[in-house]
Parts: sequence; structure tokens; C-alpha cells
Amino acid sequence: MGAGTEQARKLISDAGASRVFYFIKEIIMSQAEIRNDWTKTEISEIFHSPIMELAFRAASVHRKFHNPNEVQVCTLLSVKTGGCSEDCKYCSQSVRYDTGLKVERLLEHEQVMEKANMAKENGSTRFCMGSAWRNIRDNRDFDRVLEMVKGVNAMGMEVCCTLGMLTEEQAQKLRDAGLFAYNHNLDTSREYYEEVITTRSYDDRLETIDNVRKAGIAVCSGGIIGLGESEDDRISMLWTLSNMEKHPESVPVNALVPVEGTPMEGNKRVSVWDMIRMISTARIIMPQSNIRLSAGRNEMPTSEQALCFMAGANSIFAGDKLLTTPNPNFSNDQEMFDLLGLEPKEAFKEAKHYDVSVS
Repeated sequence: MGAGTEQARKLISDAGASRVFYFIKEIIMSQAEIRNDWTKTEISEIFHSPIMELAFRAASVHRKFHNPNEVQVCTLLSVKTGGCSEDCKYCSQSVRYDTGLKVERLLEHEQVMEKANMAKENGSTRFCMGSAWRNIRDNRDFDRVLEMVKGVNAMGMEVCCTLGMLTEEQAQKLRDAGLFAYNHNLDTSREYYEEVITTRSYDDRLETIDNVRKAGIAVCSGGIIGLGESEDDRISMLWTLSNMEKHPESVPVNALVPVEGTPMEGNKRVSVWDMIRMISTARIIMPQSNIRLSAGRNEMPTSEQALCFMAGANSIFAGDKLLTTPNPNFSNDQEMFDLLGLEPKEAFKEAKHYDVSVS
């Protein structure tokens, strides 16, 4: 048990159960601070706390920094599908695995603008473009992507890209074109990383994130659970993210969607409780970040997604496909939002302090 739990018990004993929620709120709010010096022991203590206590603490922290009724709605489009030289053992787009995926060329500018406009009309405020590249090359395709960034930015949407590794100069070109955020996931812990991918190192990933930061672009970085990793690996990944000089503005929490033909096709799907532990812990140690309920949402009923939102998730990917895997469509998400009383978060809106009482 953490120090906060023991403090709460003493206060309850001293003051009586009638004021329990008031005191717990005061303890949690006093602990909700921006820190970049978390220890793995501290994170492990949070992660392994009783799940009801964990979710309550995360929900309270969430309400201090975010409007709990707002969810950032993002759309992810694969602008260049398949043919990737990497050996990520979970990925349908690797040339090393026979997944039945058809390799496609970079989409035309007009196709991307049409998809972006459709996403905006359906309520998305962030549009992310992904390509199956190991790294960006300074060629005509990159120039075309820069034009796509300019086009989406002109629509008033937050524009994000995930294009693999990049240099500081390439990051600056994207920033100059109007890129708002860049996604580059850690995937898992440093300790487990080589069990998942060998064609680039963990430090390669961190270097790309550093280059993104230097260019003044918001960082979107999280990981995947269900890769065969241990709970210690999940904690280690969260430790790396939370101890960055500045926390990622967005932290996607993905549940592996096993793809036939990949080495991880037989992996067991993670439970909603695994997702809640990851989301809650991420929310507590990175309170200002948008915590994104990402891959795996298609297999989660509304009730399970609601629990994730209560635990601190405040961002989703919308649209019927997440790169190459199924995802809930816009109409299903709109029904869920209506049921839960949620609304899309405005574009370019930063986290701030909210005074939401616990009564």
C-alpha cells in the first residue's frame, strides 16, 4: 500500500466515515503534481494497488487537469500501406510475414484531403497520417507528405504523422509545414524490446522522439500490451515515458490485435482490467497528457470503454480502420458519446487545472 492509502485510513479513523471522500480528495489532489523523477518502485506501487482505489485516484487526478466530459477524437489514415522492412513481430505491414496484406503506393494528395475532410465532418479534431516506412527519406514521397501536412493544417485540424525514424532536419521540415504532433511509440520496455523488434534499437526510438522535441513538435508516444511482456515490462515502459524531460503530450495505450501470419498471431488478448491498470497508472504519473485508448477498442463493449474513460482515458481513434486493423466506426462512437455524455475536445486545446469537486 502507498503512503496515501495509510494517510487516508488514519484520517477516516480520526474524523469519521462521513468525511471520507473529502479527505481522500484532498490527499489525491495534493499528490497530483508534474514529476519527471518517478522511480520504478513508486510506479509499481501505484500499478499494483487495488484496482478500485487505483481507478478512483486516477479519475480524481484526471479531473484536476482535464474536463472529464471531453475526449479527443483522432482519425488515423494509412497513406502508405505495407512493404515495411522492419521485423516488428506484431505488425501486418512487415515484408517478413505473410499476412495477406496488399502493398500499396503512397496515396494521392486529393485522396488524403478527402479523408481528412470526412474525418472533420464526423467530429475528429486530429488527423494522423501513417506510412509503413522504417525511416523518412529525403525524396519526392516525403515532399508529397509535407504537402499533405500543409493541406490538413489548413483545415484547422491538429495534424499528426507517424513515418518512422527521422532526423532533426526532417522534423523541422515537418514543423515548418504545420505538423502539430508526431507519433513514435516505444512499444514496450527497454528490457523486452529485442523480443519484439531487432531492426532498430530502443535508443533509435528515443533519438527520434528527441528530434521531434527539438523541432517544437508535440510528442505522441506510448506502447502496446499483450506482446508477451511481464507487468514489470509495462511498468518499465511507463517509467521511461514519465521520466522524459517533458511528458509526451499524448500517450497511446494499445492492446495487441493479433494478426494472422505474424509471430504473435497466437497471443492472448489482454483484459479490460489490464487496460485500466495501464491507463490509470499513466494518468497518475503523467497527469497533463492525453491518454489514448487506441488499438483493441473494437473488441471492447461500451461498458468496458466507459471504465477506461472513468480511469483517465481522454482520447480515441475514430473511423472503421486503424491503419490495417478494424476499429469502431463513427456512428458507433457517436452513440457511445451520447450515452456517456461525452463530447469531442476542441483542436489545439491544452490541459489545464479544473476545479471539479468530489462529493
